Amino acid sequence: MIGADVEPARIGILGCGAMGSVYAALFAEAGAQVIALNRKGAHLGAITAHGLRLSGASGDRVVHLQTCAMPPEHAETLPPLDLLIVATKSMDAAQATRDALPLLAPQTLVLTIQNGLGTSDQLAGIVGAERLAVGIAAAFGASIQAPGHAHHAHSGSLTIGAYRGLDAAQVSRIAALWRAAGIRAEAVADIAAMQWEKLICNAAFSGLCGVTGLRVGEVMASAELAPLAQAAAAEAFAVAQAAGVALTVRDPVAHAMAFGEKVRAAKPSVLLDIEAGRRSEIEVINGAIDPIARRFGTIAPVNATIAALVRHRERQAGLRGDSEAG
Repeated sequence: MIGADVEPARIGILGCGAMGSVYAALFAEAGAQVIALNRKGAHLGAITAHGLRLSGASGDRVVHLQTCAMPPEHAETLPPLDLLIVATKSMDAAQATRDALPLLAPQTLVLTIQNGLGTSDQLAGIVGAERLAVGIAAAFGASIQAPGHAHHAHSGSLTIGAYRGLDAAQVSRIAALWRAAGIRAEAVADIAAMQWEKLICNAAFSGLCGVTGLRVGEVMASAELAPLAQAAAAEAFAVAQAAGVALTVRDPVAHAMAFGEKVRAAKPSVLLDIEAGRRSEIEVINGAIDPIARRFGTIAPVNATIAALVRHRERQAGLRGDSEAG
């Protein structure tokens, strides 16, 4: 069992990319025993050799922490974790979590923080629904500047809820750990509603920015694209309602546009991935909405079309196989 009564907590950060590196540094500075779990590569090598440099919203410094290349070759030599935070891209989360299973004890909790929908269902089948929490990150604005150097653009916040069966007190303890690391964190009873309310915003901008190369504000200012963004948000809202999700949002277009106003200069992760030569997470954002709609007897053609266009752009860039449908 983890929480304020365990000092220090032993926390594994699975996937030390931009966001994971920010998490790792902040937890380590707060006194947690952090182990950075990542594939072998220049970034992990630099952290191992010289420490993790974190710059941006919370200052510029170097934090030293333990590292482990995944999959772990000598997991039996590592003490079990109190908390595993899965911070990989959605398409990598299942395999990465399977690789991390030797590091888990019966009491280890798992917190998954990914964009979109579907990843938590996969991880529940791997680690067990009773130990799984789901997090929704907002406004972190993280990036990798160079191997071993992460930049933290905004202070960010986190909403955390039980996937299914995890005791509410445990969710509150996880949130308390984040607050101790200087991150605004709130435990909520209905994480599904929060996921969909974020997805409504992401559906409006992620795919359209990925297809066009435009920033959020440029999509909002476009006479051709703004109506598409609004239609994608409204469609996601309608599918959530069909699925019986207890949304607090009443006007999905106003909700998405208010979000867009806050991040007008931003490039969503779908666009950043394509520009970096990586396959994006479009399948769990716009691409997730129509399959869910069809399970409830409806369709989501706007989001399905946006996802298809992103897949086409990725295929043209060599980020997908020619026969890969998505």
